[in-house]
Amino acid sequence: MDKRVLIVDDDQKLRALLTEYLTEFGFQTATLPDGRRILSAIKTENPHIIILDIMLPHKDGFEILREIRTASTVPVIMLTARGEDADRIVGLELGADDYLPKPFNPRELLARIRAVLRRSATPFEDNAGLDENYRVEAGGLILDKAKRSVKVGRDEVELSSTEYEILKVLMEHPNRTLSRDQLMSMAKGRDFMAFDRSIDVHISKLRAKVESNPRSPERIKTVWGTGYIFVDTK
Repeated sequence: MDKRVLIVDDDQKLRALLTEYLTEFGFQTATLPDGRRILSAIKTENPHIIILDIMLPHKDGFEILREIRTASTVPVIMLTARGEDADRIVGLELGADDYLPKPFNPRELLARIRAVLRRSATPFEDNAGLDENYRVEAGGLILDKAKRSVKVGRDEVELSSTEYEILKVLMEHPNRTLSRDQLMSMAKGRDFMAFDRSIDVHISKLRAKVESNPRSPERIKTVWGTGYIFVDTK
């Protein structure tokens, strides 16, 4: 089945260019010039991924991303003309899965779309028919790979696709210290720059969702100067 991409950008030429380019690679596309109808578009188009510009009329991309995350965990790649670290960090904190500064090469966007979709694919999509253990229990959490869901006790928590992948790696390697580079490479399937600190943003978001006291975490602990460790006391 073709993957569906929702493009939200006020630049009509860019929307047309991306629609033509992505269609050549088997994607179905829908577009919006702004984010005023974003939730209704998600319901009607049911996209597998959203490409969201930050600089938009009426509402900026950050406001739209907040709105998206109240109703959906669909992966989001953010576009920014400014290319500032602050934009990237804010976007990640709000639940973006990746970002790309403008101007960009459509081939790079295509590669990032494919990478995000691989990370967000269910085990059944990636490994249909394979017999594997879809359930991981550690540190009082239950991670269901088939449903891509995580429960803290009886309560299910909403995670972005990147947060889910990071937590999965941590839970699959309990009581083992993982460096930032190891964690991001294992979770996202590609190497990151040595000084990319986005992992810290994702860890902070995860702690807010799975720790009873995020300021004094019992599950996801920092190993100063090295990385992180998921503590499983059972």
